[in-house]
Amino acid sequence: MNHEDGDKGSTAPERSTPDSSATPDSVEPENAANEPASEVDEAPTTQPSADEAPTTQPSANEAPTTQLDLGDLGERSEEQAPLWVEPPANEDVTQVIPAIPPGPVPGPTQAYTTTAAEDPTVVAPAAAAPVPPQPEPEPSAPAEPSTESTTPAPWVKIAAVTGGVIALIGIAYAADLAVSSGNVPRGVTVAGVDVGGSTREEAEATLQAQVGPRVGQPLTVQAGDVSTELVPSAAGLGVDWEATLDRAHSQPLNPFTRVASFFTTDEIGVVSTRDEAALASAVDGLRSETDRASREGTVVFEGATPVPVDPSTGQNLNGEGAEAALIEKWAFGRTVDLPVDVVPVSVTQEGVQRALNDVAVPAASADLVVTGRDGKVATAPRQQIGAIVGFEPDGNGGLKPTYNVEAATGILAPQLVSTEIVPKDAKITLDGGSPTVVPAVVGDLVQWPKTLETLPEVLRGNGSHTTAAVYGPIPPALTTEAAQALGVKEVVGEFTTGGFSAASGTNIRLAASEINGALIKPGDTFSLNGYTGPRGTAQGYVESGIINNGRPDTAVGGGVSQVATTLYNAAYFAGMEDVAHTEHSYYISRYPEAREATVFEGAIDLQFRNTGKTGVMIQAIGGASDLTIRFWGTKSVDVESITGNRTKPTQPDTVTLPAGDHCIASSGAPGFTASDTRVISDHATGQEISRDTRTVRYDPVPIVKCEEPGAPKPDERTPAASPAPSAPAESPTATPKPKPNDGE
Repeated sequence: MNHEDGDKGSTAPERSTPDSSATPDSVEPENAANEPASEVDEAPTTQPSADEAPTTQPSANEAPTTQLDLGDLGERSEEQAPLWVEPPANEDVTQVIPAIPPGPVPGPTQAYTTTAAEDPTVVAPAAAAPVPPQPEPEPSAPAEPSTESTTPAPWVKIAAVTGGVIALIGIAYAADLAVSSGNVPRGVTVAGVDVGGSTREEAEATLQAQVGPRVGQPLTVQAGDVSTELVPSAAGLGVDWEATLDRAHSQPLNPFTRVASFFTTDEIGVVSTRDEAALASAVDGLRSETDRASREGTVVFEGATPVPVDPSTGQNLNGEGAEAALIEKWAFGRTVDLPVDVVPVSVTQEGVQRALNDVAVPAASADLVVTGRDGKVATAPRQQIGAIVGFEPDGNGGLKPTYNVEAATGILAPQLVSTEIVPKDAKITLDGGSPTVVPAVVGDLVQWPKTLETLPEVLRGNGSHTTAAVYGPIPPALTTEAAQALGVKEVVGEFTTGGFSAASGTNIRLAASEINGALIKPGDTFSLNGYTGPRGTAQGYVESGIINNGRPDTAVGGGVSQVATTLYNAAYFAGMEDVAHTEHSYYISRYPEAREATVFEGAIDLQFRNTGKTGVMIQAIGGASDLTIRFWGTKSVDVESITGNRTKPTQPDTVTLPAGDHCIASSGAPGFTASDTRVISDHATGQEISRDTRTVRYDPVPIVKCEEPGAPKPDERTPAASPAPSAPAESPTATPKPKPNDGE
């Protein structure tokens, strides 16, 4: 047995004695290997007191031995003091127990023997750290050696195992970091493509091969319950490969993350490029398919059968959210869910059913009948009930019925016309050569709003739907008293024109008949175009001469400007206020200078206002070759016309046009400037009320020549003889818009 020398005066370690419950092997000195082993008395389990003598003392020539029992490892607490045995008083050397080598130990050693049937005894290693010095016991009471086994604490083993595991993990971490340095981290996927462990170049090649084509492939998008498609590239989407690889190439240093990468994946997506305008346009283009209005529940009628319509919510594509979803998820090549905003409905299914049962079914159960005078009835059949009864949300989840009185009146009223007396306005006639008032007639008509105000009650039951018509008086628009008060009794203005062609005469007489008998109440404004309405072939007008773009032409309604000139002059001398009128572009010899007017449907009108205190009635008489218009009323003013001299004469140009229906030859006439002054005086006193002068510039009438295509041209031409640049507009297939002073 090896020895370690201890310092003089140091306290010897306590010796451990075998546990009484264990069967330790005997440890003998090497020179006693062949001697019979002496029995060892069982040591007491407690230390003797200071005044007690130990029960067993080792002999002076015996070396102390220490036996370690493995069974003590789990029993000894950490708080116990180290076990030690004090040597005899004459021994000052501490015996250190060497470790048992795994094989034979060369040289002289202490022999250790065990039997196969016994638990092995573990001998403390020689290389153990020195035992710390213990306080020296009192000489009078030496402690008896303990028989308990010395075993290491459990935490020592745990610490040793943990340290080994940590060391292994550290080695593995360092090795994994070194091996994967420069590569894409393990477990990384980009748009569903695994690139973990690849180099940057390998990852880019893989992604461009698998993700790149998706930019041009149709992508399914789901918006609510609507599925449709778009192409990412057409929506301005693409991949920023550099930024995507930069995002994927960062190696994690967290060891737990690196360990987890063996068992998990890390999806990082792509970094998308985008054209904001193209993306917004593409999203807006989806709205025609994804968006729909909500449909409120209601009840409709199919003939006489009421049919419930279930409520249905609407949806609108959330543009901002849809763009974000496409940017984030398009590259995966899978269906992308786009957010939608739900458009709610206010009517519930229960509300629809109540309206059906309580209102619609009873209303369609029978015909609607209105009884009139003399046994006449008006009937709205069950098949037409849908035109009368409708529904709208009541704001509380239900439906309230609506009743279309106007539609019901349209169905029922014609059937009771024969029972009514139609009102008639008072009229002023000139049958006897002087104005006579024809009395008005007060009407007696069915008051349909009053009659049908009981529809909700009438249509509620499942029996007969019958109600009585309510009649009431209807006054005429112009009563007899009002007509008499207009003061239409004498001619207050008159004018006559003549010299028109046969075609123009047709149009002139037709327009004159339309304004004949017109009443202009005090303060009212008369409009020739407004009173006659359209002047086309449907109204009986024919084609005749007009002035178009400063040259003679033809159009339907030509010649009505003569009605305008005659009417303007009659209003002029009746003292009417001039509201709007336009002279012809060049002078027509049958009209007074600076006191004439033209009209053109939709462009040029003649308007004047009755500023007198009494009404005016127009009398228009169209003859074979002349037209006379008179204003009847109460004369209150006298009118005088003063025509000025012609000034600033201008000579005509020559225009050569292709021969045809729209080329009217003209010898031309010079232009000039003229003026007219109207003086209005009070009829009763003769005092002048107003004096107004109007100056008009007339263009020269062009010399128009019509030539056949290819005809020889004269040797001399005036500068204006060449065709005007606007000649194509003169084509008979298009009617040019007139200048402000052109007309019919």
